[in-house]
Amino acid sequence: MLSITNLSYFIGGRALYENASMFIKPKDKIGLIGLNGRGKSTLLKLINGDYKADAGSISKSNDCTIGFLNQDLLSYQTEDAIVTVAMEAFKDAVDTQRQIEKILHKLETEYSDELVERLAKLQEKFEHLDGYSMQAKAEEVLEGIGFSTSDLHRPLKEFSGGWRMRVMLAKLLLEKPSLLMLDEPTNHLDLPSIEWVENYLRDYEGAVVIVSHDRRFLDNVVTKIVDVTQQQLVTYEGNYSFYLQEKELRQEIQQNAYENQQQKIRQTERFIERFKAKATKARQVQSRVKALERLDMIEEVTDDTAAVNFKFRFSQQPGRFIINLKDISKSYGPLEILKHTSASIERTDKIALIGANGKGKSTMLRIIAGEEPVEGERTMGYNVIRAFYAQHQLESLNVENEIIEELKQAGSGKTEQELRNVLGCFLFSDEDQFKKIKVLSGGEKSRVALAKTLISEANFLLLDEPTNHLDFISENILIQALQQYAGSFVVVSHNRHFVSQIANKIWYIEDKQLKEYPGTYEEYEYWKKKNEAAAASKPEPPKPKVEKKQETAPKTPTQTTQLKTLEKDLKKVEDQIETLQNRKAQLELDLASSEIYADAERLKKTQKEFEKVNGELNVANVQWEKLATAIDELNK
Repeated sequence: MLSITNLSYFIGGRALYENASMFIKPKDKIGLIGLNGRGKSTLLKLINGDYKADAGSISKSNDCTIGFLNQDLLSYQTEDAIVTVAMEAFKDAVDTQRQIEKILHKLETEYSDELVERLAKLQEKFEHLDGYSMQAKAEEVLEGIGFSTSDLHRPLKEFSGGWRMRVMLAKLLLEKPSLLMLDEPTNHLDLPSIEWVENYLRDYEGAVVIVSHDRRFLDNVVTKIVDVTQQQLVTYEGNYSFYLQEKELRQEIQQNAYENQQQKIRQTERFIERFKAKATKARQVQSRVKALERLDMIEEVTDDTAAVNFKFRFSQQPGRFIINLKDISKSYGPLEILKHTSASIERTDKIALIGANGKGKSTMLRIIAGEEPVEGERTMGYNVIRAFYAQHQLESLNVENEIIEELKQAGSGKTEQELRNVLGCFLFSDEDQFKKIKVLSGGEKSRVALAKTLISEANFLLLDEPTNHLDFISENILIQALQQYAGSFVVVSHNRHFVSQIANKIWYIEDKQLKEYPGTYEEYEYWKKKNEAAAASKPEPPKPKVEKKQETAPKTPTQTTQLKTLEKDLKKVEDQIETLQNRKAQLELDLASSEIYADAERLKKTQKEFEKVNGELNVANVQWEKLATAIDELNK
């Protein structure tokens, strides 16, 4: 279906690809992997025709259509409802529907047999294109990847970048191209949505190429791995777990061949050195010299893995309890997140807080950190020193500092050599350690912020989506670091492999309550599936009888007028809150972007607008509560 032959592509003087080849067959499910900066996203853009190869060819069959989900789509905006955007996947059916609507409108004032005949043909075509079910299909996919039914008719521009990316994903899935290319699709999905997409892609009729650092996702979807390494595309038949085993075996064979070749070279060189001055051995010496020149050199295996070799140390050991939360409630205006829930964290607890977006996971982290006002009791334990990592921590990095200087200012008490060892663990070479923060990519900044968090003398860590922007090696470093960590932590993550490696307790929010499973993620998954299967096999309980509400006393004309005015004002405030929340989400996304820190004026302006919007949102929430209370009083 698609063939890449002897592909070469250079950025400046650096080769991303040199004589690289691969083939994509119909129904292939390919995971494209490799270290950050090796050119995975670039390869997708070369296939899509966005970039042009310096040498070699990319050829595809005439019937091959390509759908490409990439990070550039984050900026796409429109006034159209998201269900309308998703239905653009059915282009022919949508065009036909518009023609039908025009003819129906024309028939209201200008009836003719010709128009009726055209209408009949278009309606037949619309039915043939399955146009009557396209909205239902679009709604099914949108709800599958996390949108609520009430969201479907909201304009796309009201959603943050991550949610807009989901709409683009829905549109691509509905288009069903013969080759679907997805660049980090799970970055913007929560666990239920990831599982839904996994099921969809497993049954997808076309070929799929996925760039992802989510191991479990790759294991569940792909049947082939292509490793971008040393400017080449190396193919492994199997999922990610098979790739790890097969790569280890291939490297062992290659290393043995390399060592055997090196031994043979040394023996040949010794023969040449020993007999080069003897005329009787001249022919043999020349023969061996030529043999060395013709030799196809086998490369030594380079170890891509990295191990954490620094020790965590605390200046203070905490008491038995890290924090106690009692009868906690939290809401944002009318939106209740938590209601009269309690929890406690003990020393050595390693907790993963999981679940769907919008349930309040990040809010719970901020409550634990004391950064979020809350109803109820929050009691921090004895000698607890906490450190909090979230995506917004990247903003606190001093962009003018060198990386090593940034770590020195973390106040860990470590020597410069110890700090340099830590940075080496986080894949910063000796030269990289003296780069300024402002020139780093988003993933590199994440690694610096994580390193700062882990070297602090905190005995309690709070980590919000720490694996975002990390490749497999960086993720493995973080797993090793947290496995060695002797303190307690709470991690919010949708990365199932990561969670399975580091957590000994699982937290999740259900029915506005914080609930706990006292075991690993694998045990939690087994327990959850067992409960779901048991619930599915039970007959539905009889519906309770609904008692009729007592009729309230009729309202006076004055009360009716007041009620209408209050409800009208409430609707205006709700619209204002929704607009402010969407703007706040967009500003948070802007502040999380690495590009903004290169422009001090833009950064200052964005931060100022964020503070203004946040203030207006607080005022609007207070106003909403007053209006809602007044309406309740009138309705009594």
